[in-house]
Amino acid sequence: MSAPPRLIIITDWRLPRARLLSALERALEAGPEVAVQHRHPDAPARTFLEEARSLAELCHSRGNPLFVNGRLDVALLVDAHLHLPAHGPTVEDVRPHLPAGRRVSVAVHDVEEARLARGADLALVSPVFAPGSKPGDTRPPLGLDGFRALAASLECPALALGGLTPERALQVPGAFGFAVISAVLEAEDPAAVARALLRPSSLSLQVPE
Repeated sequence: MSAPPRLIIITDWRLPRARLLSALERALEAGPEVAVQHRHPDAPARTFLEEARSLAELCHSRGNPLFVNGRLDVALLVDAHLHLPAHGPTVEDVRPHLPAGRRVSVAVHDVEEARLARGADLALVSPVFAPGSKPGDTRPPLGLDGFRALAASLECPALALGGLTPERALQVPGAFGFAVISAVLEAEDPAAVARALLRPSSLSLQVPE
């Protein structure tokens, strides 16, 4: 299996569709270490699938990974990896239904969720800072020390999520990579921001064994 992605861009379908897809297309120019996560919690099932197919075409044609948030059926239909939100099915539940080579990422916000992440390929640990794309999110940020503690407790690489910018990414200890929404999607130059978030100087490149 190839190395896991070091940058995951999470979709925000509140943006105009053309703008969203254009920003993603430009961000994927940063290379194969950039992945997309399809997240659209309010979408009807058929709309969610149609959007996933559009993203799959975009990602697969460029050799970039696509993760589908919370929908095993859709992930299978579009040949994508799967992301598991907190309080849903576990890695143990879904792994037997995925073809070989498919990755499972999980959401981790606290110690208990870190414990349940056993068997995952990646963990998105959040919120490190107050998330700019979720103004209604009332969870207190983990901060740098909180992220470091959760990342150290995981058996898989940890991607920092929540309020990340290229400048803040340099401060995050123990991050294998980052997951972002507005930092890339609303950037004037999404490719430049994606490349900045992939700077080796800002990352701990050792994958935990």
